[in-house]
Amino acid sequence: MQRTVVVISAGLGVPSSTRMLADQMAADVQAKLAAMGVDARLDVIDLRDFATGIANNLVTGYAGQDIAGAIRRVETADAMIAVTPTFSASYSGLFKSFFDILDPKFLDGMPVFFGATGGSPRHSLVLDMAIRPLLSYLRANTMPTAIYASPEDWGGAGENTLERRIAQGAAELAAVIASHIPSGLNGSTTPDGSNADAPAAAVAGPGNADGGARGYVRGGQQFREGPAVGFAGGGFPDHKAKRAQHEAAKMTSLPFEELLAQTQRR
Repeated sequence: MQRTVVVISAGLGVPSSTRMLADQMAADVQAKLAAMGVDARLDVIDLRDFATGIANNLVTGYAGQDIAGAIRRVETADAMIAVTPTFSASYSGLFKSFFDILDPKFLDGMPVFFGATGGSPRHSLVLDMAIRPLLSYLRANTMPTAIYASPEDWGGAGENTLERRIAQGAAELAAVIASHIPSGLNGSTTPDGSNADAPAAAVAGPGNADGGARGYVRGGQQFREGPAVGFAGGGFPDHKAKRAQHEAAKMTSLPFEELLAQTQRR
């Protein structure tokens, strides 16, 4: 099964160091997934191309056709890579505005590998003082490693090179994505308990107490769960299943009249 990684670049120039960093991060993730036997498709969204649509959406509350398509691409992605330039010691306004128009539930549990570019190493705190809190507020599953690139990082030498840091973060994201790829498990259930089949048989590899990988079935496809390097625990929640569970809970808790109206609108 092919997995889609949406790549958000908030770079303004052409060429852009922000886009260059996003491309390098994405290429590393794709290569590591390929080494795991996972086919990954990269879907790049250059926010500069949607700046007008984002602004119109903010002031009118209506998403035009172009920006609605970009939002849909985020909604259907399996993981995200997000990179912003550093403006005034924080993320750019364009970057923040795009996340402002997203439905917060789209990122609930989504694995995100993020980074930033800037003119000086002194701005590297933007990663943990601005970007990570934003993504955590949206309940995204942020990778432990984030990437900051200043001019001296490009083509640098030494142990803590940009390439090495990207490789570490890419391995973390690839491990999370690979933990939800289809496998040959014989059943189990989705995280919300729906579409139950027979209990999953243990397979070789990490995951549960007896050495088998946990799994579940959703949409007629079987998925496995297992631990990833740098993370605690034995598996990761599927953010799409989690979103569906929230939607079901929300619908069942609505008054009958509102529930009926929403059903009719669909």
